[in-house]
Amino acid sequence: MPGTAGKRCVLTIAGSDSGGGAGVQADARTIHALGAYALTAVTAVTAQNTRGIASWRAVSPSLIAAQISAVLADFPVASVKTGLLPGTPAIRAVAAALRRHRKPPLVVDPVIASTGGTRFLSMTGIRALRRELLARATLVTPNWPEAEALSGSRIRTHADAEEAARRISGECGCAALVKGGHAGGDSCRDCLSTPDGRVLWFSSSRVGTRNTHGTGCVLSSAIAAGLAEGLALSDAVEKARDFLHRALVSGRGIRWGRGPGPAFAG
Repeated sequence: MPGTAGKRCVLTIAGSDSGGGAGVQADARTIHALGAYALTAVTAVTAQNTRGIASWRAVSPSLIAAQISAVLADFPVASVKTGLLPGTPAIRAVAAALRRHRKPPLVVDPVIASTGGTRFLSMTGIRALRRELLARATLVTPNWPEAEALSGSRIRTHADAEEAARRISGECGCAALVKGGHAGGDSCRDCLSTPDGRVLWFSSSRVGTRNTHGTGCVLSSAIAAGLAEGLALSDAVEKARDFLHRALVSGRGIRWGRGPGPAFAG
């Protein structure tokens, strides 16, 4: 199509962050920085800044589905990434819209709640996410609290994280990358488990910065960009982790506001 010939297209289905640190804004910046073209389907509109979410409203499931269908019907979408999905009806609408088209790789960032505590998915919504989206996903990227909710297991150690990753991938049929940002220590260790039983660990030094808002969005959209490029899953994860690490390092001296700033500076 004109304007995108030879360009890899990545669709992000996520909420809008008025502070620009997370959601479709962070996704689009990341996707573009990695050489792909970002398409968006907005699932919710939030009023937020570095100090948290002041207010938010969900987009209707029918309009979410219409955005997805319009994009997939016209653009050469090479991968899809989901973020904030506000409830079971939204999850079902996304799943139905994706089923009506060919199946590019799907990365699910299971946004259950904001860092400040705003809840987006109930336990019913979490079950719908597992049943409707993880069953067809390539990868899900939970942090420790999200992995606990998806696996039903308690995570206090890296061994617990590996067990949760194995359980999620085994039960849901998709790869699971359980991120270790919530663990202590000087390094950040992420565990990737695949449905065939393979487990890989990724490790990098922890960056001392207050600008950590949107790290999950950046990582998952970077993985989706790698998959759109044709990289193997483990290579896409490695490249995305390196991109995020460099973004955290480059942005650690910037003062964005009175709270945690965006994890992406470039």
